[in-house]
Order: sequence, then C-alpha cells, then structure tokens
Amino acid sequence: MGGTFASTELPPSAVHALIEIDACPGITARRLGDVLRLEKSSISRMLQKLVQSGDVLEQVDMDDSRSKRLTLSAAGRQRVAAIHTFATKQVSEALERLDPGEGRVVATGLRLYADALASRVDHSVRPGIRIVCGYRQGIVARITQMHVSYYARTANFGQRFESVVAAGLAAFCDRLENPRNAIWSAIREENIVGSIAIDGEDMGEGIAHLRWFIIDDGVRGGGVGRRLLSEALAFVDAQGFTETHLWTFSGLSAARHLYEAHGFTCIEEHLGSQWGGEVLEQRFVRLRPPATNPGP
Repeated sequence: MGGTFASTELPPSAVHALIEIDACPGITARRLGDVLRLEKSSISRMLQKLVQSGDVLEQVDMDDSRSKRLTLSAAGRQRVAAIHTFATKQVSEALERLDPGEGRVVATGLRLYADALASRVDHSVRPGIRIVCGYRQGIVARITQMHVSYYARTANFGQRFESVVAAGLAAFCDRLENPRNAIWSAIREENIVGSIAIDGEDMGEGIAHLRWFIIDDGVRGGGVGRRLLSEALAFVDAQGFTETHLWTFSGLSAARHLYEAHGFTCIEEHLGSQWGGEVLEQRFVRLRPPATNPGP
C-alpha cells in the first residue's frame, strides 16, 4: 500500500472514490462514504482534496440543500481512464503467466471471495455438483489436466508424470466394459471438477485399486472428495472386493485424513522417482468391512 497506487499519487481510498463517482455520477457524499465504508470526517477530507485538485465537482442537491452531488471533471474522467488502463494492463499481464486451468481457478476464487466480503453468498442458488458414473467426453484430458496442475505445484512433477497419467487413464477407459471397473466424475455446470476410479483387475483377484482421485482447486475443501470416495467404496463393497489399495505421496495431509476416516491404513512407504521427481510413496489398504449381523 506504500508509494503510488494505480500509477497515481493518490491513496487507495481516493482512487476507489474516483471509480465510484465515475460509475455513479451524482452520487452523494453520504452514499459514497457508505460504499467506501469511511467515516464522515474522512470522506469530507478526501473529497476536499479531490475538489481542490480539480478531479471532482460538487453541486448542491436541489432536493436537499444539506447534501452535495458529486461528478467528475474532464480532468477527473481522464484520470479514471488512466487508472482503468493501468489496472487492465496489470491484470492481463498477470493472467498471461497462468496456465488456462489456473486462470479459471483465479476467476472462481475471486468471485467467491467477493461474494463473501459482500455477505451475499446464497448457497441455495449456487450451481450444484453432482456425481456421475461412467465415461464422459473429454474425461481423459480433463482428469490429466487436474493432476498435472496440482502435482506440478505440490511435487514439481512435469512431462513424465503427465504422460504416465494420460496413458494409464486412456488404457483404463478402454477396459470400462468390465463391470469390475468404474470411474466417477464430479460435475458442475457440465464441467468435470473431480474424479475417482476403481480398477478391479490390475492388482489381482479380490483387490480393488483406487486410482485417479483428484479434486479441482476451485472446489477443494467443499466435501466433493468425500462424496467421490464414498461412491467408489460403496461400489467396492457391492462388488465384494476383499481389499482396496491406493498409492499416494507423503505430505498430502488432508487426503491422508480422508483415507483414514474411511478405513484405510498406511502399510508401506518407500522413496520412488517413477513420476519424475523423488517422493516418499505410500500404499494404503482398506479391508472389506465385516458383514453386519442382521439379528434373529
């Protein structure tokens, strides 16, 4: 917040004031104070400086002589145009440094954060997320992209990891006709935002292999992972698998907590570099829950 702001010599509150006056010509000083959440004395001092600099014009309200209507002068309009140009350039250059998927995450996060600040989040009208079983067009590319984005950031994996994920997932989708194999997607507004799969044939008879469990950054922490895992384990139990195995990496504490809450135990750890970077690989196993006694 130090130094210049938005390529001006003005403080942030004054820049914000100019933008609001430009967006709502004739706004009163009182209303501007409410928008900026500033006390009356603070807004008065700031407006006095903007009037003296020639950026803002004041006019007595014809309906209420105690109020003043605010508009921008020609110089003020030029200053606001320069502020918008600066902001657009700054944001555009930042977004150009992001991958396409990361840009979507930023947009979603900013929208949610802005709504929360404004205290207008309405969960009843938020787009719902539904869990869908089976192949969907684009599923291989989308699941691979989610894996690549997440693990490039958390484990510095690169091209080798992407190739292994894409090849393995594509081969698995060719085996979905086997009723022991299944894949689920979390869908929001027709976009895949999460996935999980059960491979029922690659680890031997009676063993289910839980694979490709990933949640998009924009919905992580909202319970989607728990719903996907519950769907997959319900399938495992219905199919009669005696064990469910999964491989993961050390350091993913939230995922480990979720696995352990669903009956998984870490039974093996070793250093590995098959994904392009050395990590502590972990194998978790869940045994088939004992059958419940229906009673007499």
